[in-house]
Amino acid sequence: MMTTFKNWKDGLGGSIYMEKISMAIVNGILQAIALNMFWQPGHIYASGVTGLGQIIVTLTQKLSGTHLPMGVVLYCLNIPLFILAWFKISRRFTIFTMISVFMTSFFIQIVPITTLSKDPIICAIFGGGICGLGVGLALKGGLSSGGLDIVSVSIRKATGRNVGSLNIIFNTCIILMSGFLFGWPYAFYSAFSIFVNGKVVDMVYTRQKKMQVMIVTTQADRVIEEFQTRIRRGITIINDVEGAYNREKETILISIITRDQIPLLQFAMREADPKAFISIAENVTIMGNFYEPNW
Repeated sequence: MMTTFKNWKDGLGGSIYMEKISMAIVNGILQAIALNMFWQPGHIYASGVTGLGQIIVTLTQKLSGTHLPMGVVLYCLNIPLFILAWFKISRRFTIFTMISVFMTSFFIQIVPITTLSKDPIICAIFGGGICGLGVGLALKGGLSSGGLDIVSVSIRKATGRNVGSLNIIFNTCIILMSGFLFGWPYAFYSAFSIFVNGKVVDMVYTRQKKMQVMIVTTQADRVIEEFQTRIRRGITIINDVEGAYNREKETILISIITRDQIPLLQFAMREADPKAFISIAENVTIMGNFYEPNW
């Protein structure tokens, strides 16, 4: 029995690892397409460390005439961040991040730079959208794309605080540099592309969107057991409430879930109490502890 369970667990772990590697490959291909077919030809700069790599490549070429390989530059910029992640986050996180960044760097080197359009608006929209799709899928698969993600996760793990201002300041510097190198209209194109990128990531990756669930049920024990078996979330219990229509004693259960857990909620409620009343409030603001899965 124990051997069977171990084999099942090992097989499940292997499938999860293969899924992560597959997502790393897909993300790498999409990032390479965004960079080599839209951003580079349109003189559009990406956000984060990728944008910094573009600036280094552009300045090196302008000042010395030397063309540095973008993929190599991108991976080298991430090496100090890998060391930070190894000691401050976790080894598993670091290994998968290294794989993810390697795949991106590899495909950036093998996908040829191709000018599909010289219109900077088209390059900004499609570059930002394709890159956002890749990053969103990577995050959904439990991967990090490296760069500032490592710094943000390290600070959040050490202090419990989000540092969105770090990304804003860093990306503002990239936008200003793109305006300095190619003209100020391109600064606006880069800012627009970063905005599109962020919106697409939010559309694809829904785990960060918090939702408040209120369940009114007469089968509280069954619902709680099924809910906590399938969804790792705390529940607040309000006992002995009364419905105004039939005066029946009921229980109210309140919890916070993420958007990607809604299918799990639906399945749990079908199993525990199909007749329960469920109310869901979207985009709630959380203050205090909220469990986030480890990378």
